[in-house]
Amino acid sequence: MTPYKIPFNKPFLSGRETDYITDAVRSGKISGNGLYTHKCHQFLTKKYHFKKVLLTTSCTDALEMAAILADIQPGDEVIVPSYTFVSTALAFIRQGAHVVFADSSQANPNLDIDKLESLITDRTKAIVPVHYAGIACDMDRLMALAYKYNLLIIEDAAQAINSFYKGKPLGSIGHMAAFSFHETKNIISGEGGMLVVNAERFCRRAEIIWEKGTNRSEFFRGEVNKYEWVDIGSSFLPSEVISAFLYAQLENIELIQNRRTALWNYYYQSLMPLALAGYVRLPDIPDYATNNAHMFYLICQNIEERSALIDALKENGILAVFHYLSLHKSGYYRSKHDGRELVYSDMYTNCLVRLPLFYELTFLEIDQIVAVINGVYQPRLHAEIVDHND
Repeated sequence: MTPYKIPFNKPFLSGRETDYITDAVRSGKISGNGLYTHKCHQFLTKKYHFKKVLLTTSCTDALEMAAILADIQPGDEVIVPSYTFVSTALAFIRQGAHVVFADSSQANPNLDIDKLESLITDRTKAIVPVHYAGIACDMDRLMALAYKYNLLIIEDAAQAINSFYKGKPLGSIGHMAAFSFHETKNIISGEGGMLVVNAERFCRRAEIIWEKGTNRSEFFRGEVNKYEWVDIGSSFLPSEVISAFLYAQLENIELIQNRRTALWNYYYQSLMPLALAGYVRLPDIPDYATNNAHMFYLICQNIEERSALIDALKENGILAVFHYLSLHKSGYYRSKHDGRELVYSDMYTNCLVRLPLFYELTFLEIDQIVAVINGVYQPRLHAEIVDHND
């Protein structure tokens, strides 16, 4: 039980999760790649026009599959943002890659594409753009770099379900993409993820890697008369219990998205006066991107101000949290980084704060949150008025 009257996150149950789990259990098939896995695959492929999807036990697993499929070898370089979750880099480190960290842009935490080309060398194999908060990176420019230098683009779309770039679903543009269904995401299954494969040349091998290096899926489809060990792989597929839960969520994706979007918009409108006064920055959404309302964040002017804001919210029973710590300064990677200053990654590390956003959050609770935030800046506003009058 959370000690906060308004928690940061609360998993939403659409109502049929336990019904479908019960159905899966009663069917006698609760390992992976069964009825509910197929239902999820069909739903996601049809709705977002993905070439091939494979549910996984996490987004980390999906990224690790992508790293194997990309044939990352020791000495290869992979460019990833520094302001991201560790899995974005770790999946490629495990294959022996040298990760080159890129800075965020000034406008939002996504990659600064203007600085990306200078990081590409003859050892670069892939770029992994992260669609932070579900807001698209500029995929046309990224794909142009990929074609120019013969690189793979692997979208880290962990936060980007049901979000679009110029009308195209995120995850459908790069060669591969990884999604998360962790309980903090819009659509959840507790733990869970998905690999999307858009490049035909990776489709068959993806399924083999997914099934522990065997051609078991082909056997179940009657395409071979026995299955055997044919490649490397692991047990990346989730059980039917997880897939059954996920399918109930997918059936309600429009309901969930509409509610989250309404809450996000209410935050935006309510906090706009504070942004116009110059005290905080609100999320930036480029013209080419849609907003899937995964996250509502503020950018404070410095870490002291952010800490004061988080403390004030805590004192009022509201849990707001900061996010990533720059990976290039992590204990594991600090000595391996090339020494470049990544100014905006560090700025978001110090200044970004995420506010509560979940399906059952109410507009009244947002009013309470905004009132506390306004209260933090009220003394400063008063002092400025006094100074101006003097």
